[in-house]
Amino acid sequence: MIAIGSDDAAFLFKEQIKEYLLSKGYEVHDYGTYGPERVDYCDFGFRVGEAVVQGICENGLLFCGTGVGISISANKVKGIRAVVCSEPYSAKLSREHNDTNILALGSRVVGIELAKMIIDTWLTTDFEGGRHVGRIAKIAEYEKHCTH
Repeated sequence: MIAIGSDDAAFLFKEQIKEYLLSKGYEVHDYGTYGPERVDYCDFGFRVGEAVVQGICENGLLFCGTGVGISISANKVKGIRAVVCSEPYSAKLSREHNDTNILALGSRVVGIELAKMIIDTWLTTDFEGGRHVGRIAKIAEYEKHCTH
């Protein structure tokens, strides 16, 4: 299952992506927002991040105006490796090399068709493992012991 969330700036964008994912047979859990009223992006970054680390959802997709604020918020959840991408190549490498578990997109940065290509690439790319495993473990270890 894929967790999705957005702020008000990307609400309609999220709804289009949700419809697209459902049409492709993905299970989706929508963590909001559920309308165009003003909200804080961080609330939805936290919700989707928690759903992923708790194992409720396998991975997550987040949307705000640029993808930046909501990805920063998600990255505050221990165990989340969220990435902002504006093209498929970075999305692919973020999965292969960094084992990202949340993809963030900016509704004011990428059009809906490009977003679909980025998402398709991200969802169908696997972590390579190998030389990258130690790096991911090092990040997780630092995160576990970080006190500030």
